[in-house]
Amino acid sequence: MGYKRNRLLYGLMITIVIALGLTSRKMHNVIPDFLNTYLGDALWALMSFIAFGFIFRTMKTKGVALIGIIFCYLIELSQLYHANWIDSIRRTTLGGLVLGYGFLWSDLIAYAIGIGVGVAMELLFNKINLYIILSRK
Repeated sequence: MGYKRNRLLYGLMITIVIALGLTSRKMHNVIPDFLNTYLGDALWALMSFIAFGFIFRTMKTKGVALIGIIFCYLIELSQLYHANWIDSIRRTTLGGLVLGYGFLWSDLIAYAIGIGVGVAMELLFNKINLYIILSRK
């Protein structure tokens, strides 16, 4: 039985996670420092996982997670490279949100947590959908 992700649901989830990520940056004075330090990065990775699920709607969860974590790690590693052209992109709001500013080892852990939350959510959705399908029979 092949699994197909609902693109409307995944599009909505992308929008919600982006809103949560942007809100977390604005509410830094309310969120505890430890959580605030990593929340934006974890949400960014979660959004990446959901976006790849949206794009590759029939791919297994493990494949989407692998693509998501590789993407996040490559973006983080790109922060070790500094040239005028890419740093000028990073100085824009969108460029800074997508490319980040400077490499941090701790961000790699935050990305893994964000991807892990995405995997857990998707597995839970699959179990709920399977239960609904089986209960209709």
